[in-house]
Amino acid sequence: MYKILAKPCLKMVLLSFKKFLQEKGPSVDWGKIQRPPEDSIQPYEKIKARGLPDNISSVLNKLVVVKLNGGLGTSMGCKGPKSLIGVRNENTFLDLTVQQIEHLNKTYNTDVPLVLMNSFNTDEDTKKILQKYNHCRVKIYTFNQSRYPRINKESLLPVAKDVSYSGENTEAWYPPGHGDIYASFYNSGLLDTLIGEGKEYIFVSNIDNLGATVDLYILNHLMNPPNGKPCEFVMEVTNKTRADVKGGTLTQYEGKLRLVEIAQVPKAHVDEFKSVSKFKIFNTNNLWISLAAVKRLQEQNAIDMEIIVNPKTLDGGLNVIQLETAVGAAIKSFENSLGINVPRSRFLPVKTTSDLLLVMSNLYSLNAGSLTMSEKREFPTVPLVKLGSSFTKVQDYLRRFESIPDMLELDHLTVSGDVTFGKNVSLKGTVIIIANHGDRIDIPPGAVLENKIVSGNLRILDH
Repeated sequence: MYKILAKPCLKMVLLSFKKFLQEKGPSVDWGKIQRPPEDSIQPYEKIKARGLPDNISSVLNKLVVVKLNGGLGTSMGCKGPKSLIGVRNENTFLDLTVQQIEHLNKTYNTDVPLVLMNSFNTDEDTKKILQKYNHCRVKIYTFNQSRYPRINKESLLPVAKDVSYSGENTEAWYPPGHGDIYASFYNSGLLDTLIGEGKEYIFVSNIDNLGATVDLYILNHLMNPPNGKPCEFVMEVTNKTRADVKGGTLTQYEGKLRLVEIAQVPKAHVDEFKSVSKFKIFNTNNLWISLAAVKRLQEQNAIDMEIIVNPKTLDGGLNVIQLETAVGAAIKSFENSLGINVPRSRFLPVKTTSDLLLVMSNLYSLNAGSLTMSEKREFPTVPLVKLGSSFTKVQDYLRRFESIPDMLELDHLTVSGDVTFGKNVSLKGTVIIIANHGDRIDIPPGAVLENKIVSGNLRILDH
């Protein structure tokens, strides 16, 4: 197990703060934003059509899988790392990730390692749980992203009294976003170790994106570029829906591919940015990056990422700001970067219990750690699910379902208020269930709801 402790890196903190002071207002000139050239975003079908070489095992042996594992499960009412939340058949995000890579290594007789970028929030709990994978055919390494001091919004001074992380000082620190991966990976020494073992590319993704599995066709495209020019950075993008209008999009900016986030857009152009007709794709945060290029750019101090200012209010009411960066923003610093427009199935994030209901249901089948849409589902699209505040915490959500409903024929589900579901419920078409304040609705076992609105009070009492 490779282990690096988090520590505040003064040089990196000062550089971020200096950039923050220099960048006032939106960081892009809207007049310079252009649509990317057609050949800069390739359709996945074209990549897949090239097929796979006979030596795919040797290609796989040059890959490292990196999962961003710095987040907590607090937004879903859970303590500890989000990656340790159970999502399917009692398997956690981390369990599924290990199963996927072990399946690859066994199938192709390869040695693809897993690297976890932890934060000081997740490192200790993750380290404890990793022991359960000692007998799996996956080498697991960890390194920690940096620890930055929160800044008082009024005085622009650090909130921290000293560099300790204990007591009242705990709230004074934060992990500065996943853009910190480049510097922390390099500083850990793990980057050089992996290059020394013959590894060439990392596949980086959020650990809560269950669609982010190793794709052999994309990997082959990187290792065997059709034009002979090595590609240093690939960003997987997918088509926007109205639910994705805030997602970052790839543009052409000053002759280079550039990721533009909504926070960088001038207010007058936000509606234009959200337009599904003009900006048709968004970043999935599934990224394929050359290790040698990361090393070169780090040593040249040439990775340029915009500062994202994230305002927060601490428990005591103090307003602070966090200076963060996003891993995809570095695309403009790499040579011969490329976007690949992938199927929506490669973007399956679990951010809420509404997402959790989808992945726990019979809409998906689980095989070797990977979720795939059930063949019994007639439509390739995922239903729109909105669970109300009574379902926000995982513990409450699980208590309200005796078993997960049959959702194979569901298009839209909205649930609000005090609602519970009995066993073997089937939901079809559009189903809206609303229990007003003071009311309770118990959906009885075996109920079939098809294009129904249920409201009022429906109690089922034991006798």
